[in-house]
Amino acid sequence: MPAEAPASGEAEPARISRSEDAAGVSSAGTSREDAAGAGPADASRSENAAGASPGGTASGPAEAPQPPQHAQPPGGPTVPQPRDTGPQPPKVPAYAQQARPPQPNPWGQPKPAPSELSRLRPVKPGAVPGATLWAVLATGLLSALLLGDGIGLNLLFVAVPAALAAYFAARAAARRLRPWTAVWAVGGLALLVVPALRDAGWPSFLAIVSAFALGSLALHGSRSWLGMFLGSLGLLTSVAESLGWGARGVRDRMAGSRGRWGVVFRSTVVAVVLLIVFGALFASADAAFADVLGSLMPDVSVGDSPWRFFLGVLGLVGALAAAYTAAAPVRWDGLTVRPGKARGRLEWALPLVVLNLLFAAFLAIQLTVLLGGYDKVMAETDLSYSQYAREGFWQLLWATLLTLLVIALALRWAPRGGARDRTLVRGVLGTLCLLTLVVVASALRRMDLYVDAYGLTRLRISVAAVELWLGVVLVLIMAAGAFGAKMLPRAVAASAAVGVLAFGLISPDGLIAEQNVARYDRHHSIDVEYLRGLSADAVPALDTLPEPLRSCALEEIQRSLRSSDEPWYATSWGEARARDILGDWDPGYRTRDCSGLGSGDNGSERGDVDDPYDPYDPY
Repeated sequence: MPAEAPASGEAEPARISRSEDAAGVSSAGTSREDAAGAGPADASRSENAAGASPGGTASGPAEAPQPPQHAQPPGGPTVPQPRDTGPQPPKVPAYAQQARPPQPNPWGQPKPAPSELSRLRPVKPGAVPGATLWAVLATGLLSALLLGDGIGLNLLFVAVPAALAAYFAARAAARRLRPWTAVWAVGGLALLVVPALRDAGWPSFLAIVSAFALGSLALHGSRSWLGMFLGSLGLLTSVAESLGWGARGVRDRMAGSRGRWGVVFRSTVVAVVLLIVFGALFASADAAFADVLGSLMPDVSVGDSPWRFFLGVLGLVGALAAAYTAAAPVRWDGLTVRPGKARGRLEWALPLVVLNLLFAAFLAIQLTVLLGGYDKVMAETDLSYSQYAREGFWQLLWATLLTLLVIALALRWAPRGGARDRTLVRGVLGTLCLLTLVVVASALRRMDLYVDAYGLTRLRISVAAVELWLGVVLVLIMAAGAFGAKMLPRAVAASAAVGVLAFGLISPDGLIAEQNVARYDRHHSIDVEYLRGLSADAVPALDTLPEPLRSCALEEIQRSLRSSDEPWYATSWGEARARDILGDWDPGYRTRDCSGLGSGDNGSERGDVDDPYDPYDPY
């Protein structure tokens, strides 16, 4: 029939295409879009073929086109093959498909291992409280304005806002105030009273360093020996991290309250302008008000601006580091020292028993000296009075220090088998501590003889104070052996702080001057050249000397007082009292012939004819 030829002739290409798909033959020029475009043509051809069926009649509407069926090769069914989507990559051989370990990147940075400090500080602080930021800012401003003029009450003015910054940060981190934390904090603030009371620089420096150590201990809360030592310096480890912490806090505050910051800035500027304008008017109107205002306001000049800027940055960074440490302290107690290997009883006790016997023999001889008198001993040993007193003190001081070292090492290797071992340790070390206390008393007696012969100096009073504190440490060790050593590290640190505070409060320079003046009243011997180098704390005692010794001793002090113009917050109470005593006094001609004054003979207290100078005392 004429209608069948075109249908069979037009359907031939479709059958060829399906055969190619079934055979898996792909052509580089064939694409998915070509197959999609051929669909309508195939459908029309199917409709024409259906209309030209052998019956010659149409069977109704055209059916939906069916997807092409893949040809089945003879021999069984086949799995349908996906259409060709483009060029395929070459197959990888089986031997190359084995898993290979990742190769390190020679250009990349290795991942750093967590530091020991991060392990000891497991908790990172949260956001900076607003009160902490204000307290830190106040500390920086007060440091820049007040600390550049000297040391006095201004240290307390700077320390109080810094302590408040740490308190606010600790409260935001939900830290509780513990008893020992309060002890260290109050002790640190109390030590800052020493520079406000004493003009001498050396006890003030010692008090400032001790106050820093106590403040750091208050923030960390350590209790072991190693923890107490590292905790006293641990504030320095928080400086770097606290800077980023504070910067993030300022950025968050600025982003969340830009409008309020503008109001505060404008209000502050207006207040400062009003104070300057009206303050200048009132100062020019009344001289008394101008004098009071000048004494209250810090003297800020352009020349010392870099120095004040440095002090301001130092105060700000220090307060920020204190607040960061209060919020996330380093647990220094996590660093532990392994105890030494326990020794046997005989191996451990024999050297210590021999040492105890040596101490006992020495103290027995000392008792003989006390009963027989020093004159007999000096006659038998061919030593002068000064040589006997001087040599004895320094040797006994070293003996005390070495004994403390021996006790520490003995506790490290002590036997720890049971109750009998504990009794042995307590008995042997307790006896050694008791004998060492008698050695301390003998050393202090030697120093008393030395001072009575040649006067008191800064070095002599310092080493005597150290020897006395070592005696206190021995008493604490004996108490720890009886009641337990849990509190011993804290007790030793507290005793050192109390010793530094007491040393500053007794006014060492004033005590030196009083002792030398009293010695002059008894023996008419005094070292005026040495007394001239003391601080203003010595003025009340030196003012009682007769002329011309008084003028010679006070000349240098009065000259330094006249040349200094420090504000009230940088002036110590000792300096203010010296100004009240001396007033406008001018030594004048009385100080012209001071070189030959000092004692009844040659004005020297450094020794007698047989012992002309003291090699142990550079002062």
